[in-house]
Amino acid sequence: MDPLDDVFAAMRVQSAVYARLEPTVPWGIRFAAGQSARFGLVVRGGCRLTVDGVEPVALAAGDCYVIVRGSTYTLQDAPRSPTQNCFDVIGNRVGNIIEFGGGGSSAASVITGWFVFDELGARPLMELMPVLLHARIDQNRTQLLQSTLQQLAMETANPGLGSGVVISRLADILFIEAIRGHVASPGGAEVGWLSALSDQRLAPALRAIHQETAKSWTVEQLAAKAGMSRSAFAAHFKERVGKSPLEYLTRWRMFRAGALLRRGDQRLSQIAYAVGYKTEAAFSKAFKRINGLTPGNYRNANGKVGVEKRPIAA
Repeated sequence: MDPLDDVFAAMRVQSAVYARLEPTVPWGIRFAAGQSARFGLVVRGGCRLTVDGVEPVALAAGDCYVIVRGSTYTLQDAPRSPTQNCFDVIGNRVGNIIEFGGGGSSAASVITGWFVFDELGARPLMELMPVLLHARIDQNRTQLLQSTLQQLAMETANPGLGSGVVISRLADILFIEAIRGHVASPGGAEVGWLSALSDQRLAPALRAIHQETAKSWTVEQLAAKAGMSRSAFAAHFKERVGKSPLEYLTRWRMFRAGALLRRGDQRLSQIAYAVGYKTEAAFSKAFKRINGLTPGNYRNANGKVGVEKRPIAA
C-alpha cells in the first residue's frame, strides 16, 4: 500500500464549506486558530500569506495552500495593510462571493475552504504533515480544484445517498493535489514525512512498512530495503521522518488498530494479530502506551464514526 493511500483511507470529513474572496486594496483578513484544516486557491492576482511560526509566502495566481492543523494565518495585499477578523468578513455568507477591503482596485480572487475531519482518523495526517503546504498548480489542475470545491460545498449543504463517501473522497483530491504540488516544488520536501516519501532510499522502506504492517520488521530488514547499512539507515530515517523506524512502525500499527476498533466487528485478539502482535496482552500494552487508553476503553469511547454536518470552525 502506498503510504498516502494509508493516510487518506482512514480520514473522514465531517463538514466542509468554501467562500470566494474578492477583496479591494488595501485589504487583509485574519483567520483564527481552530480544529479545521484550511485550503486556499488563488484564482487571480496575488496576495501575501502569513502563518504563525512560518516565514511569509507570496502567493500568485495558480498557487494553493493547505494549513493542516488549523493554525492562525493572515492573507493581505501588503504587510502593513489593515486586517479584519474572518468572522466579521465572512460571517454566515459561506458558499458565496465575499467582497471587502478598502475600496481601491481589485487585486486578487481567492477561493478558500475549511474542512473539519474526524479527529482520530485525521491524526496521522496532522502529526506527519508540515504546518503549511504551498504548491503551484497548473491551469488544468486549478480548474479541477475549483470544481472539486464547488461539488464539496453542494454535498455538505445537501447530503444525499452516499454523501459520506463522496465528501471524503473530494477532500482527498484537494489534499493529494496540494501534496503533489508541494513535493514537486523546489525545496518543498526538505524535512518530515513528505521528505521521506520523496527520498529514493527511504521510500522503499516506508512502502514496505505500509504494505506489511503486521510483519515483524527489524531495522536491518528495513535498511536492506533502503540499500543502506543499519546505522546509516536508522540515522537517516530519524533525521528525515522525526521518528526512529520502529517507533514509526509502532505508531502506524496503533493507528491501524484504532481504525479496526472503531468498526466494532472484530475481537481484540483478531485485531492484535492483524497489526503484528502475537498476544492480546502485548497489543493492549502497546496500544495504551500510544493512545492512553486500553483497546476496550478506546472502542467504547469512540465507536463508529460517520459524516456529520456541523457549523464551520474557521
